Amino acid sequence: MAKQKKIEPLTGEELLKKVKELENLSKEEKAKQCGYYTVTKNGIERVNMMKFLNALIDAEGIQLDSAPSANGRGGRSASYRISVQSNGNLLIGSAYTKQMNLKPGDEFIITLGKKHIRLRQIDSDEREEAEVLEATA
Repeated sequence: MAKQKKIEPLTGEELLKKVKELENLSKEEKAKQCGYYTVTKNGIERVNMMKFLNALIDAEGIQLDSAPSANGRGGRSASYRISVQSNGNLLIGSAYTKQMNLKPGDEFIITLGKKHIRLRQIDSDEREEAEVLEATA
């Protein structure tokens, strides 16, 4: 059995042009005609729709992924929801502390309500007043 030459899938402008030429075909046939298929050991052709659709999205210049952060890492984005952990703690993630430019050692005053918890950051003036009050007590 002769080995078939690997067909290089179309990308960019070539892909867009070919898809327009094939407008009367099904999406599977378009993908196949543009080179987005493989042949199995048994000789069965398998269309790779995901690669085809992703190539179309790229060719159109549509940006689906969010831009990476300044340090090049993705990470989680803030959902503005947290839940109590099994040990009873509430963990506020780094997505929030980064948005507020908080640094290690920044302090907060906790105020409890019936159905809410309020955190108010202590600024440097308040911190000095608290230290003076503690020293005199």
